[in-house]
Amino acid sequence: MRRTLALLLLAGARAALAAETPAVDPRAAVRAVLDAQVEAWNRGDLEGFMGGYWRSPELVFCSGATVTKGWDATIERYRKRYQAEGREMGTLRFDSVEVLPFGPEAAAARGAFRLRMKDGQEPHGLFTLLLRRVDGAWRIVHDHTSSAE
Repeated sequence: MRRTLALLLLAGARAALAAETPAVDPRAAVRAVLDAQVEAWNRGDLEGFMGGYWRSPELVFCSGATVTKGWDATIERYRKRYQAEGREMGTLRFDSVEVLPFGPEAAAARGAFRLRMKDGQEPHGLFTLLLRRVDGAWRIVHDHTSSAE
């Protein structure tokens, strides 16, 4: 009898806690990170774009045959490729984005990117991202981007 009563009390406490803290679907939060990245990129704000990434030496960015480790190295790679003398960032868009939650603290996102450059070129390709909630905010912890060119 005591055990049954204890289980009922525990179940009631869990239900009350669940009612106070509703489950949050990470799809919208992850999509907001990606949308903010596109907005930052398109206004030429590389630091803002990088705000979507985990600011850690453990961040991993894979592109082509290169693996870049760490936030600092990743932003430096972007600077050389898109902000160095004679380079431009272009206009970015993400297409066909799918967010695949792994639970309340982790998710994957996949999709396509397209850059429109002033000279008419349109570099494009695919990406797969792993994201985690870090200190309450969704951040990309692993980025694997492949170019179609």
